[in-house]
Parts: sequence; C-alpha cells; structure tokens
Amino acid sequence: MKKTYKSKIGLELLLPVVLVLGAVLLLSLAEEPAWAGVAILMPVILFVMHLFLTTNYTIEGDQLLIKSGFLFRKTVPIPDIRKINETHNPLSAPATSLDRLEIVFGKYESVLISPKQKHEFIKHIQSINPGVEVRMKRRNT
Repeated sequence: MKKTYKSKIGLELLLPVVLVLGAVLLLSLAEEPAWAGVAILMPVILFVMHLFLTTNYTIEGDQLLIKSGFLFRKTVPIPDIRKINETHNPLSAPATSLDRLEIVFGKYESVLISPKQKHEFIKHIQSINPGVEVRMKRRNT
C-alpha cells in the first residue's frame, strides 16, 4: 500500500522567505519599476513556492521515497532505518519546517524530514520495521 505524507510548512521558515522575497519584489516595483529585477525574481519565487508545495514523503512497500521539488529525490529502504529522532536541527534538508525527524539508516547515513502527520508517519515506519528506535523530545505540559 502506498501512502504519501506531506511536509509540514513551518512559519519559522516560510515567514522569513516571504518577507525577504516580498520586500525585494516591492522595492523592484517602487516608483520606477526595475522590470529586469522582477523578471529575475519571479522564477525564484516560483521555485521556492514549488519546493514548499511539493516536498513529501511516500512509503510504498518497504521503501521510503523522499521528494523535494524536482531537485531532491532519495529512496531509503525502511528495513535499513535504525533510528528516528525528533529534532529542530536547522541544517538544509528536504523539510519545510524546523519541526523535524532525523531518519538514521545504513551504517552512517541520515536525512532530516518534516512530515505533517509525524506520529502517524512513525507508526507506519514501525509497522514495516518494528526494530526502529524512536526518540521524541519531552514536552513540558
């Protein structure tokens, strides 16, 4: 059975991108529009929107397919996953939120992802590989 989990879109990543690109676009359009600047900026805005809207994680059979836009594709064999750690690591990753999971697999490999339905995603992985160690951060309530 194939199941796709969309990436959570975090305001902590979205807001700075919107503010910076929006400000540059407004400055390019102010008083004497700099159409060359707008022509360069529009593909950048469309590319960033594409990344935010197309980042997802698909579980099909015993494979995890990670996709982010048209640039990043990675397949992780679920039987090779050793650990899933909850993290807020800001490193560049196929994740559109800082509310992330670090997937540790193989001998020394890992990837950061940010599924919107984090707990459902983890349970799905564990249903395929019950030996996965899961470490979630404690919440103060």
